[in-house]
Amino acid sequence: MTIQPERTARQFWAAADEALTEAAFRTGEFAEAERLFGEARTLAERDGDRETEALAVSGLGMTHHHRNIVKLVNGRVPADADVAAEEELMRRALAIWQEIGDPAGTARGLFGVGLVFQVLRRDWAAAMPYFWQSFGLAEAVEESGDLYLRSEIHRHLGFYYLVEDVRPYEAARQLGHSLALREKLGDPRLIPSALIALGEAEMEAGNPQCAVELLTRAVAAAREADLLPWRIGDAEQSLRKAQSASSAAAQPGPSPA
Repeated sequence: MTIQPERTARQFWAAADEALTEAAFRTGEFAEAERLFGEARTLAERDGDRETEALAVSGLGMTHHHRNIVKLVNGRVPADADVAAEEELMRRALAIWQEIGDPAGTARGLFGVGLVFQVLRRDWAAAMPYFWQSFGLAEAVEESGDLYLRSEIHRHLGFYYLVEDVRPYEAARQLGHSLALREKLGDPRLIPSALIALGEAEMEAGNPQCAVELLTRAVAAAREADLLPWRIGDAEQSLRKAQSASSAAAQPGPSPA
């Protein structure tokens, strides 16, 4: 009989991270990710593996975050206790990374706290100090091999320039970086949302035809990747808006008298 070796904390974390991506983009079922992150945390604490402990705690925070996003998508406001639980996990992970002096991990922790303020508390003023500090560590993030986190940092800076400090061209620049990083990563689940964000920025920048092209790709990619219905619907809705704007821009103006 072959004895299976015990999985390490890092292996549990890797399995949990994949389960979270699958849940967030395809299935909407988060229980397995939460279980695996919990296993990773328990083993890491037992072994004194502070780096993996921080990754697992952050993963639990992100699991809470995606559950809260689902509530928002369905028109419900997350309970204060759910937001507080997410924030506590994000801050705990950040504290560990700062304690061990891990710059890429610190960027992840800062970004996680920023997400709580931006997405759930709708407070850009409170979120941006965390996002700016995370952005300052973006090169360390990429050097660590975490292209997805770096793409997320650029993505949320792009949103900031799209809806808060409105500069559509800078939004498009940041969101273009985010898309390029996800394309380099090569995970088809992650590309449609990057195309949607860039398409919306190009529309705000006055480039509706470019937006239509990006959003047409987003719809096709979302369907091909078999994403959650609300994610496909998001791409389709954005495409309809861009097509309408492009058609309006193509209409000839009134003839001079």
